[in-house]
Amino acid sequence: MHFAPDTEDTLNFMIDLVNTLPGASRSGADELSEPAQLTTVLNRHGYSGRFDRDEKELAEVVEARALLRRVWSLDAENAVPLVNQMFADANTLLYLTRHDQFDWHLHATEGDAPLVERVVGEAAIALADVIRSQEWSRLRECAADDCDGVLADLSRNGSKRFCSVRCGNRMNMIAFRERQSG
Repeated sequence: MHFAPDTEDTLNFMIDLVNTLPGASRSGADELSEPAQLTTVLNRHGYSGRFDRDEKELAEVVEARALLRRVWSLDAENAVPLVNQMFADANTLLYLTRHDQFDWHLHATEGDAPLVERVVGEAAIALADVIRSQEWSRLRECAADDCDGVLADLSRNGSKRFCSVRCGNRMNMIAFRERQSG
């Protein structure tokens, strides 16, 4: 499945953000507990615009992270009202732009809007694309028993089950050991 490049970029950002939660993160701890960690995630995804880099901004994004995690637990029908609310909360005003290394893509708000509005607005655009494409089933929770991570299956055959190679390898090793012991 292929979405527009900005939709895929935003889905990957949302996954990276949600997977900083305890139970989903590599360390098992909250990997978004200080502004510097947020800056790292934003830089990894080429986020531009206004950054306050303070505790207030971090708290707002952490709250948005919880909202985005909740989206992954819903079906498409139940996600629609939440996505519409995200558009409203972000004061969304769509516009086309290109900047830095990115070709034409949509932005939800002006670059000087608070970070949380930009994150939530752009997430709403991506989620609306997934819903409109009738591909909601590609947004999944990790199939590993001990992981709360999320993923977007962008593969052709739609068979991705784990949020990371680490989770897939761990579950495959558990299954292998169970077969060997039986």
